[in-house]
Amino acid sequence: MSGIDKIEWMIETHGWALETIAADPSTDPPTAACAYSIGMRAAVNFPDVAVFGLAPAAANGLVTLVADACRGGTAIPLGPELVGLLDNELRCVFAPIDPGRAAAHFATAVSWFRDEPLDMVQLLYPDRNGFLPYEAGFEQRLRLAQPVLGRIAN
Repeated sequence: MSGIDKIEWMIETHGWALETIAADPSTDPPTAACAYSIGMRAAVNFPDVAVFGLAPAAANGLVTLVADACRGGTAIPLGPELVGLLDNELRCVFAPIDPGRAAAHFATAVSWFRDEPLDMVQLLYPDRNGFLPYEAGFEQRLRLAQPVLGRIAN
């Protein structure tokens, strides 16, 4: 099954697809592992979601959580910190990713949507101490695993 066939099958089966990108430690700086949805706007009227630094199963769980929340009528804001979506009242942020920047990182989505600009957000989640990746207290060794591509509200 080709990559596009796999995406088409997942969208037909689940309403949206999840594409994974393996980490590449040979690049400078190393490229973080990433998973991102394709087709969320059509499925649940929410932008596609990118998650960095997690195993595919964990990323799938978070994206599914977002899709289920949207299906259930939850309005998820883009930009500000959000409490209540993740377990243990952990904060998260859905940071909008500039379409040009998104296109440079998410090749399968570019192929799927062809000439349409990508509508994507990055789900930023906290480290074990509760700090988000753009905060001074965020665990330094995780900075490469969860790079910040999305725009952070000031």
